[in-house]
Amino acid sequence: MSVPAAYAGVILIWSTTPLAIQWSAQGAGFSFAVFARMAIGFAVAVALLVATRTALPWHAAARRLYAISGVSLCVSMLLTYWGALYVPSGLISVIFGLMPLATGVFAAFWLSERTLTPRRLAGLALALAGLWLIFGQPWPGGARATLGTAAVVGGMVVQALGLVWIKRLDVRIASLAITSGSLGVALPGFALAWGIAEAAQWPASLAPRAGAAIVYLGVLGSVVGFTLYYYVIKHLDAGRVALVTLVTPVAALLLGQTLNAEFIPVRGWAGIALIGAGLVLYEWQALRQLRRPLPAP
Repeated sequence: MSVPAAYAGVILIWSTTPLAIQWSAQGAGFSFAVFARMAIGFAVAVALLVATRTALPWHAAARRLYAISGVSLCVSMLLTYWGALYVPSGLISVIFGLMPLATGVFAAFWLSERTLTPRRLAGLALALAGLWLIFGQPWPGGARATLGTAAVVGGMVVQALGLVWIKRLDVRIASLAITSGSLGVALPGFALAWGIAEAAQWPASLAPRAGAAIVYLGVLGSVVGFTLYYYVIKHLDAGRVALVTLVTPVAALLLGQTLNAEFIPVRGWAGIALIGAGLVLYEWQALRQLRRPLPAP
């Protein structure tokens, strides 16, 4: 696989994931949508394990890794899917674009990493100011819009915490094995949430678009996207990897407006611009590496 193709694949999948999350829950319920997605993803991941003869380690450290990754995945996705019912899909991508900042804060306090330089602290302050502006928006969806935004922010924070916790464990396992083990741990949690929220009832009518979105997220969003991302991390410098978090929110916002008729007020765009500026400032040192040429296909 060529590195540019993998890079383009990550941007495409991550840009379309928020919109697919919204579409998948239309007429199906958010808990069924996320459970069905993860069930498909788990089946695909296990099939790939068998096809590629990739080992699934089961020692104590590996089980701890799967547990932490699976629980954080379950909580993060449930919060995100519920919040997606009430906020524009493009805003979901913008909020998850804050992941590098959140992981940097957790790494500084938990791993004693010197990630919070003065420039990065300034970027973090700008991004938080943008987030504050966004929280004050009269988003379509009534009183639950603010709660939906808070839920998506909570999902992003939980996922960032899980990533730092996994890094703290420092267990060397193949990325496909991590994906499979994490999905296996998370799946019962998604099934339980479906049972509590919707009494485990199959949707009376599942729109073709919702069904297609669930399959798309299960195959591409849950397995292929992360596999490509790990591949990109191995072959590209930090600057180009960081650029993904800057490009995908813009693409997701454009897709939401074009395909989902999403409205974002002027003050909301100001908040999004502040978040973008904060991310650029935070990743400035890494982005300076962009002058280097891409690896050959």
